[in-house]
Amino acid sequence: QAGLASVTEHSAMSEARRRSAGTGAKGGAKDDSALADQGATVATSESKRRLPRSSSLNRLEDMETLERAIKEMAPDKPLHSLVDSPFSSSSGFNNFRGLLNLGLILLVVSNFRVALENIIKYGILVDPVRPIEIFLSSPGQWPCICLLLMCNIFIFIAFGLELLAENFRLVSPALSCLQVGNLAALLLVPSYLILRDHPNPFFSAPTLGIYSIVFLKLWSYRDMNSWCRLERQLQLNKRSELKRNKSIASVLTEAGADGDGGSERLRLARGSSSRSSLLCYPENLTLGNLYYFMMTPTLCYELNFPRLMRIRKRFLVKRCLELVFLPQVMAGLTQQWIIPILNNSVKPLQASEWPVVLERLLKLAIPNHLIWLIFFYVFFHSALNVAGELTLFGDRNFYKDWWNSESVTEFWTLWNVPVHRFAKRHIFTPLIHRWGFNKLLASVVVFAVSAFFHELLVSVPLRMFRLWAFLAMIMQVPFAMFVSRVLRGGQLGNMAVWLSLIIGQPLAIIMYFHDYYVSLHQGKAEGAV
Repeated sequence: QAGLASVTEHSAMSEARRRSAGTGAKGGAKDDSALADQGATVATSESKRRLPRSSSLNRLEDMETLERAIKEMAPDKPLHSLVDSPFSSSSGFNNFRGLLNLGLILLVVSNFRVALENIIKYGILVDPVRPIEIFLSSPGQWPCICLLLMCNIFIFIAFGLELLAENFRLVSPALSCLQVGNLAALLLVPSYLILRDHPNPFFSAPTLGIYSIVFLKLWSYRDMNSWCRLERQLQLNKRSELKRNKSIASVLTEAGADGDGGSERLRLARGSSSRSSLLCYPENLTLGNLYYFMMTPTLCYELNFPRLMRIRKRFLVKRCLELVFLPQVMAGLTQQWIIPILNNSVKPLQASEWPVVLERLLKLAIPNHLIWLIFFYVFFHSALNVAGELTLFGDRNFYKDWWNSESVTEFWTLWNVPVHRFAKRHIFTPLIHRWGFNKLLASVVVFAVSAFFHELLVSVPLRMFRLWAFLAMIMQVPFAMFVSRVLRGGQLGNMAVWLSLIIGQPLAIIMYFHDYYVSLHQGKAEGAV
């Protein structure tokens, strides 16, 4: 209707001009000269009065609206206009959810075809009772239980050394040597027993993993208590007791003037025995405090951890059900999918048939990555949340959005927050501030420590030292530099991170399985001879 009104108005104006032109022609030259003078005056006034830019834009929009209305009234009924294609960057179109759904459907269909082909070829290989039968039938698995119980000995020794350091005010190299020796024995003793008794790697690897966690926890426990003793010694050496008393008095005076909030701070400052009071060194040196730290899902010791008020029962039940169900899924995928692929990859690797080895590697990548994702969820979300819920531990920041990582360094920072915090607090920062390392060299040391533990958790249970895991972690340093400097993060960096996870792990698994398979059959052949 607005377009029709504009067209009507435009036609009326044109008709009025034609009538005035006809009347002027009949009126003679006198009227023509008057109209000319009037037009010149109007033109002069228009040239002196310029319209603003907004008025010009509005006039342009009015002209476009008028032109559009005229086209709509045209007899050919036009359908075309100035529009870019949806895939053009200038079109502004960005809704591709349908293509994402297509990709998900293709992914599901292709993996379902591979799973169906596996079942047709090998049959049903899943046996959820088999791991339990192996554990109960073989007496070689019981040393793992004994090792877990023996772990308490090292915890008691660490606690006794801390009491010795506090009660006798010992800060000596001898005490440090005893603490370092206890930590070293915590890794050497179980490694020696596993190598001697030859338990199944299915059970010895988790046992050694628990020992590694206890090792890192006791390392943090020792460092934190030593820092507290050092801080106390510095305060005594500076003889600042009088200044400290004055500052405490001023704080208490301000607290009394703050109303209820000040009363609460005053109650805490006076050392109330209620639940909200904070521990100070050496009040934390109790066996209960140490074992609470051992049960919490963190590697960094603190005097006062954030605590919840109650256990969320529904949340706890959900996580426990995940702990029961998802490991069965992982075991089923391993039995049905991983083991046949590994068995079929030994001969091509021995015969150096590299195209076939590459095909086996790519075939192994998908199920291995799926199992790795399930393991991440089971451990970092289900298991750690169960431990945090039972201990009322409040900090549940076990992982961040590592799937959006645009660099390798960002990935290792986000995907395992407890280990990252430990490495930064107890390795990276002391190397820089105490030993004068630069950031690059300190980062290399951190990756070397991580590589040592990766190799320890693989080589000792398998009883063979090939350094594949160690080299894989060390190579993360140049790979991180390549991603950050050449690819410069962004989408390409994220794709590089995912590619390293999808391809790197299956390659290491194939190498270790080949070496383990060869060593196992060589041992059987030597025994037969």
